[in-house]
Amino acid sequence: MADNGGSNCNTCSHYIYDEDYECYTCQEDLDEDEMARFLADSFRDCPFYSYDNEYEIVKHQM
Repeated sequence: MADNGGSNCNTCSHYIYDEDYECYTCQEDLDEDEMARFLADSFRDCPFYSYDNEYEIVKHQM
């Protein structure tokens, strides 16, 4: 699967379930404007996007 340019938080390795808040959150340090776009679900082409591919990580470890 190809990197989609950061247009989908659900496939990003920084989008992690936070048990304290009981929801998914971005673990990157977003500034005020970035956070507003993230909360409005209009955060496209995120500069922090990293495709969450566990198989690719394991392949590098071998």
